[in-house]
Order: sequence, then structure tokens, then C-alpha cells
Amino acid sequence: MTEAQILGLGHELATFLSEFADCFGRSEPRGKLETYVRGQLSELPRKSVEPMALQAGMAPRTLQEFLASDEWDEDRLCAHVRRLVVRDHADEQAIGVIDESGHPKKGGQTAGVSRQYCGNTGKIDNCVMTVHLTYSSFDGEFRTMLDSELYLPKCWHEDRERCRRAKIPEEVVYRPKYDIALEQLDRALAGGVRFSWITADEWYTQKPAFLAGLLQRGLRFVLEAPKNFRLWLHDPRSGPETPPKPVENLLRYSRKLMTQPWRTYYVKQTDKGPLVWEVKSVPCWLPSASGAIGPLWLVVARNVLNPEELKYFVSNAAPGVPLEVILHVGFGRWPVERCLEDEKSELGLSHFEVRCYSALKRHLLITQVTHLFLARQTLRLRGEKSGSDFAPGPRGCQRLDRCSPAATHTAARASAARRIQTGILASAQRRCASQPRQTPKEKTPTTRHSPLSTAPM
Repeated sequence: MTEAQILGLGHELATFLSEFADCFGRSEPRGKLETYVRGQLSELPRKSVEPMALQAGMAPRTLQEFLASDEWDEDRLCAHVRRLVVRDHADEQAIGVIDESGHPKKGGQTAGVSRQYCGNTGKIDNCVMTVHLTYSSFDGEFRTMLDSELYLPKCWHEDRERCRRAKIPEEVVYRPKYDIALEQLDRALAGGVRFSWITADEWYTQKPAFLAGLLQRGLRFVLEAPKNFRLWLHDPRSGPETPPKPVENLLRYSRKLMTQPWRTYYVKQTDKGPLVWEVKSVPCWLPSASGAIGPLWLVVARNVLNPEELKYFVSNAAPGVPLEVILHVGFGRWPVERCLEDEKSELGLSHFEVRCYSALKRHLLITQVTHLFLARQTLRLRGEKSGSDFAPGPRGCQRLDRCSPAATHTAARASAARRIQTGILASAQRRCASQPRQTPKEKTPTTRHSPLSTAPM
């Protein structure tokens, strides 16, 4: 950043925060919002209420009251976040990414704290769990946290006296995390946000109610599935009744998958080089209370450089959607991981030391506001788009010129060494006009495959 850009951030922040002025009835809480956001954007090593207040020259109790008792409209604040995303960052190919995050805490008084699996520590730990919905442009250049909500465990729901001590309202009850995620999607859609795709990890895929909720809302999805996820590769309603099989077994023993050749796809460029996976895809049907859901798509991906690494995806993409796009969405959960990393390491998302529900909820909301400012300024100051994370466009056109010829050639040679007869660009996808052809020296042997009738091409 240049000196002029740094000096201009103060004006940019004031203009940005003016968008939220009508969330506060008086000037005092409006000023406290700016203090809180500036504290989160500062270089303080710990961004809890006390150090942020002291840095601003005010009593810590002032910011504590701002979180716990000052009157301001939380719903309107969250709605303004959605409004700004829709107004200034709408993308017709936008991806909504659902994930959760654990925040380790000591003691048992903080609202929602419980012993549960915490991804932050990688074990069962005493932590507060939050559920998040991230909005990402298709190329990942713009990404921001759209909604964050506290998960209330059953042990808290069943102890209403404990809830009252933490000032948790009576209407706040236990809801499964996938229900919270669906409600977040509803709020986003009601606020005018449009998603072309939804993605989530395998925990959500295993919840039939979550899948049904996405289908009821008419949302397209690509969800990662665990290896023991059960489904059919035929419509169970049209033949003899058979139990669904784990996808791991179907890959090994199903004729539809065994006889289908692996096709090699360039997914994206990473810091460690090109991300290249081999792929098979077939129609599938999922068990449901009504019998079966389908046809959907089962996509199996195998890491070219580590064949033991397999990923399974389930998608309701329509026939004709390029497989490159499905893969891009399936491998596209990194925006929520990056948002959480930024919020935790840069903005103090997990630094909260408040105990009551309202203060914790407001901390989550303000962190969304701060992150949106950070995302907007990053996009504004970046200038020309970087090609490091370039992904295929809506029509699946691969921009191989975005990665170095040497890196691309290295991946191609690794694929050829394993007797793969396909090139980096899947043959079922036509070459883009903007894609440079390989020179004779770099060219690797390829075999053109016609699209399989079962492939979602």
C-alpha cells in the first residue's frame, strides 16, 4: 500500500460506517461502533473490549455497555451487511459456503459454552460454537461473512435457569446446526442475496433434512460426502429393492464406475503448484423419508499426485453444467476458511470475554461489519485481479495461461507417469478461444474422450 492509500482509509471507514448510522438512535452508540471497528482493525495483539477501549482513551465499561445494554437495532445492522453485498458485490455465479467454528473458552458461564468437538483445537474441548454463512464471488476475489450465529447446545436448552443467568431469551432454543444454516440462507435470500451455488462439508451432507431444505428452496449445491455415505446408482423405485451402498464400495465394485476411465481436470493454481484431480461422475439417488431423492450426481475425485486421497461430492447440477464448474464449487470451501482465519487472526473474533448472549451476538455482528470493510478495501486496493486463485468461468473455460508453463508441464508429466491418457484439460470440454495451445516441446500425449452419457457435461 502507498502512503496515500493508507491515509485514505480513515475517510473510507467513515463513509462505510455511515451506511449503518440508522441502526442507532443516538450519536453515542454510533461513536462506539467506530471505536469497536477501529479496535478490531488495529494492531492490538488481543482485541477484547478492555484493550480496545483503553487504546481509544475510554473506560472499558463504555464498550461493555455498548455490547450488553445500549439500544441499537441488531437486525437492521445485519440487513445492511446484506444490502451492501447485494448493491456493490452481486455476482450471478456467487457461491454460498456454510461452515461452523469453535472458540475455546474456560469455565462454564459464557453463553453456549460446552464440551464439544472444536476444529480450532482438533479435539473435544470446552468451547463456544458458531455457525457461519460466507458469500464468495465465483472467482473468490471478493468474500465476506454474511451471517454468524451462536449454536446453543441441548444441555443449555434443557437448563433454562442457566440460560437466564447468561441472559439467553426464552425464544432462543436448541436448533441443529443445519437448521441454523438453512435459516441463514433464508435471511440472505429474503434480503435479496442470490446464490448460484451452495457448498458445505460432509457433516452437513449427512443430514437428510439439510439436503431436503436446499432442494425445497431451489438452491443448486455441491456438497462433499464421506466415504461411507450411502446412495444408489440406479432409481430404486424402478427395480428390485436393494439397500443403498457406501460410495467407497460403489467406486470399487460398481460396473458404472469401474468401467469409466478417469478424466484429468485442472482445478486451480495454488501456492504449491497446480491442483489437478482425476474425476469420474455418475447419476445417483439418495435415501429419503419419501423413498429416494434424485437423480443427482455423484462425483468422485482422486488426487493425481496422491492416488490414495479421494473426495466424493453430491450435486443437483443440471445436465449440461460443465464438470469443471462442479469441481470448482466442490473445492471452493476455502473462502469461509479464509474469512474465519482473517476474523480470528486479524479481527479478534475469538477474543471475546463477554458472557451474556446479547453481548456475544453483537460481537459476532460487528465482526461481520468490520470484515466487510476489510473485504471491500482489499478488493479496491488490489487493482488488477491476481491469477493465483483463478478458476474456470461459468462455462468451464480453463485459463491455463494463468499458471506457469513449467508448473503445468510438471503436473502433466506426473499424470502421464501414472499411465493417464488424458491431458490437463478434460477432453469433454471444448478448448476456450483464450486458451493458448501447447508448444510442440511442452505437448504431452493425450487421448480425446467423447462425453459419457452418464457424465454431467
